[in-house]
Amino acid sequence: MRQITKRGFMGSFGTTEIILIVAVLFLLFGASRLPQLAKSFGQTRKAFKDGMREADEEERLELEQKQIASTPVAPVISNLNDEDLLAEMRRRAEVKQ
Repeated sequence: MRQITKRGFMGSFGTTEIILIVAVLFLLFGASRLPQLAKSFGQTRKAFKDGMREADEEERLELEQKQIASTPVAPVISNLNDEDLLAEMRRRAEVKQ
């Protein structure tokens, strides 16, 4: 018994359908224009991918900057007086536990 699987839109194209689509493209645009169309499609696809990559990179950088800005800065120990130094040491010991 043959099991029927549900495939997505692109997965349902077979060899016959692809040949039919290419033949229709030849009829609509002619053999001379198809390489130009394929080249422009490739350039558009590359530009889209580059734009998506840039957007992802910008988002990652913004997230890193927010994390850096929200990280509390520990006071410089050499500038603290004895009482503040003792309080800072206790705070750090509590954080470690």
